[in-house]
Amino acid sequence: MRILFAGDVVGRPAREYLKEALPRLRKKLCLDAIVVNGENSAGGSSITRDTAREIFESGVDVITSGDHIFKKKDAIEVLKTMDVIRPLNYGRGAPGSGYLIKKIGNCKLGVINLQGRVFMSPVDCPFNAVRDILEEIKKEAEIILVDMHAEATSEKVAMGYFLAGKVSVVVGTHTHIPTADARIINGATAYITDAGMTGSFDSVLGREKQPIIERFVTNMPTRFNLATGDVRLQGVVVDVDNDSGRAISIERIEEKKNGTAA
Repeated sequence: MRILFAGDVVGRPAREYLKEALPRLRKKLCLDAIVVNGENSAGGSSITRDTAREIFESGVDVITSGDHIFKKKDAIEVLKTMDVIRPLNYGRGAPGSGYLIKKIGNCKLGVINLQGRVFMSPVDCPFNAVRDILEEIKKEAEIILVDMHAEATSEKVAMGYFLAGKVSVVVGTHTHIPTADARIINGATAYITDAGMTGSFDSVLGREKQPIIERFVTNMPTRFNLATGDVRLQGVVVDVDNDSGRAISIERIEEKKNGTAA
């Protein structure tokens, strides 16, 4: 199976680019499955029915999320009715599911969403949460991808080693800046600390630059509007052996809105 994972989708500019880029990339790269992190897809925070529908119509199979997922009321219905998941290690009783299993051709892909705890809002332990559910998922899915949505690189790297040999892919999200450490751990698990983002590259993490600079300089509240210039898709393409579930390769990709590789 060849999987594209695209980093955090930031607002309308990113959603519109997905419609343009994904059909072309699916054909060009011979993709079997596309997974994106959509927790910033609705105006830069959370997800709605309309934004989720728009993302799926662009060719996405599964949407993961993170710490902003419940900032819009629509998200609860989205989690209950669409192939959208929230972090597994939210408290018991939180709406939605922290994982799902999707049939892709003749193979089943399991997607798990986790959230880190370092420098982030309090949640349950992601290590214990994934350990407790992993064997159950492995009974149903030949291939397992984990989105580790976390601030601290150390926590993401630790999760990569914790799950090495147990899952096919561990992809870090949340910080919106792609890292240069894509690799196969222990000859089995594809890993990258952060896949980057899908959105405006001419920005501060997808937002207009000047208000954020003003906030840092003055410490006064400012409105963080979405940036629209130089829209790019950042992520990774991973090849996984269907029989063993072992990753064969991982390659970082970056596509610019004009249809060229960055």
